[in-house]
Amino acid sequence: MPRGLQSGYFKKNNPMNWYAQVMKKYADFEGRARRTEFWMFYLINLGIQLLAALMDYLLGTTIGEMPYGVIYILYGLAVFVPSLAVSVRRMHDIGRSGLTLLLMIVPVIGAVLLLLFALNDSQPGENKWGPNPKTSQL
Repeated sequence: MPRGLQSGYFKKNNPMNWYAQVMKKYADFEGRARRTEFWMFYLINLGIQLLAALMDYLLGTTIGEMPYGVIYILYGLAVFVPSLAVSVRRMHDIGRSGLTLLLMIVPVIGAVLLLLFALNDSQPGENKWGPNPKTSQL
């Protein structure tokens, strides 16, 4: 048996596990979220959104000329709070307040800054939002 399967590496690092972890912390705005948790959630979320839009198209549930419909909107409403929570925890992980997300109000520049912040590595050690999730999960 390959070494990765023996150690449980693939089971533990399955991208769906990261998505499920965020959904389990549905409205948890406390603590920190490492880069992997944040980006895996958004990657899988994007895939599900594309599938929801495709299902809307195939089932004819799109709204007018828009490319999305009822399924897409319901899914978007279901993941709004977890998306916000994981984003706040990601800002905590780099040592910033969750209020940093208000930069999104500033057109273009705000989104670029938030992207750059989300790409930053975790703040080493413990900060005021808790221990570094990289070291605490090892």
